[in-house]
Amino acid sequence: MPIRLSQAVIVEGKYDKIRLSSLLDATIIETNGFSIFRDKEKMELIRTLAQTCGVLLLMDSDAAGFKIRSFVAQGLPKGTFTHVYIPDIYGKERRKAAPSKEGKLGVEGLDTDTLLEALRRAGAGVRTVSQPKQPITKADLFADGLSGTPGAALLREHLLRLMKLPEHLSPNALVPVLNSLLTREQYQALVLKVREQAACG
Repeated sequence: MPIRLSQAVIVEGKYDKIRLSSLLDATIIETNGFSIFRDKEKMELIRTLAQTCGVLLLMDSDAAGFKIRSFVAQGLPKGTFTHVYIPDIYGKERRKAAPSKEGKLGVEGLDTDTLLEALRRAGAGVRTVSQPKQPITKADLFADGLSGTPGAALLREHLLRLMKLPEHLSPNALVPVLNSLLTREQYQALVLKVREQAACG
């Protein structure tokens, strides 16, 4: 059963995200490697998550990983992020024909115990709730006219503006972000506000 974390997790690439998704119940955002250096919207999203629920920076232990980690950390307010460091373990990921330049395994190549120990040592917070949180789903977005219906793009634009989120955030990417930032009740109240704004033009 995946471990629920209170913080969002920032990783380098999609394979890191896939690897962690089987272990964690958390919002996981990928930087797309060095693309984050030019992606102001993605950095703004990470900053919003950092200020709301905190973020864990979990990058590879090679030089490239440290450059990306440093760049992201410098763009976040002090006290809103936690560094999670993985050990230097040499080897090759299964999907790759050859080892990385430094020969170290990245996040995607590490075994479960090593990843969970790295999170534990960093003090990653487990989300404790008295009752399970009712998640916001893609079906909710559809039912509320924010996805897959005429005018959905306009309503979603109002929602993203109210939440100070990137305008190009897709419905699929929006769902985990909403669950990190809002309760279901807060989401429903925000939808009413969005509809009022849209009606007023």
